[in-house]
Amino acid sequence: MTVAAVAAVAALALAPGCTLSNTDGKGPATGDGGRVLAVKIDNVRPARPQTGLEAADVVYAEQVEAGLSRLMAVYAGRLPPVIGPVRSARETDLELLRQFDDPALVFSGAQSKLLPLISAAPLRQLSPGKAPGDAYFRGGDKVAPHNLFVRPKALNADLGEGGLESTGFRFGPRPKGGTPEREQTVRFPAARFTFTWSAGQERWLVSMDGEQARTANGKRLGASTVVVQYVKVRESRFHDRSGNNTPFTETVGSGKARVLRDGRAYEARWERTSPQDGTEFTTADGGGQLAFAKGQVWVVYAKA
Repeated sequence: MTVAAVAAVAALALAPGCTLSNTDGKGPATGDGGRVLAVKIDNVRPARPQTGLEAADVVYAEQVEAGLSRLMAVYAGRLPPVIGPVRSARETDLELLRQFDDPALVFSGAQSKLLPLISAAPLRQLSPGKAPGDAYFRGGDKVAPHNLFVRPKALNADLGEGGLESTGFRFGPRPKGGTPEREQTVRFPAARFTFTWSAGQERWLVSMDGEQARTANGKRLGASTVVVQYVKVRESRFHDRSGNNTPFTETVGSGKARVLRDGRAYEARWERTSPQDGTEFTTADGGGQLAFAKGQVWVVYAKA
């Protein structure tokens, strides 16, 4: 399947929500809603442009080996026909996903020492070995391992109401205060994200590693709200095949954050008291919870 074909599939009408069933992680699931589908997405240059990222409700950007970045896209409201390229999971993902109600995780695999932790985590595994045979495919003009895509509908993955309620995110009118902001750049050791405010589109246009981020159809990626969350990034006990340490991003705790919305920047505080809790963002002056703008949210984990 060529890039054009993948883009054509992604351009189809978005699939309506269905229900997740079964809780053993081995087949289709049905339930009472509140579920989300999280997908680990490749983010090195050969993997771009990604497919289906524009439909995500939340996009998390985390640091991985050698200072590079990887994305986790969370779908709570709608599922695109195709998502990818799909890549492997990390230990950071397991703690991050604890805040969601029975999440399903789409990932290409993981190193052998991490697999027992994934199996023990309270999530639904939807890796190629635990998914229906037609869910995953390799396509486009990208080379392996940057060419693995997933069809969410084939996973029988359905989204329930209130999938983001457990995150602690609150959406509402623009808060008072803040300072006018046109652009924000966040740097990892070997990657960077830049968000540029577009008054005409009323969103923050995304650039990655100095290049404009686009969909498989050539449209610009953009977020209604951008959260730069300053966290502790430390070494873990895991390494890649080259011996590079896999960093662990601590998303439980508290610290500073910067929230961008409506062309303004708000200095904020974040707090997450336990893995089962969502993250609460409040104004730095203690004025209360900081509301996000309705639409896609990007959360970039910057080293404190």
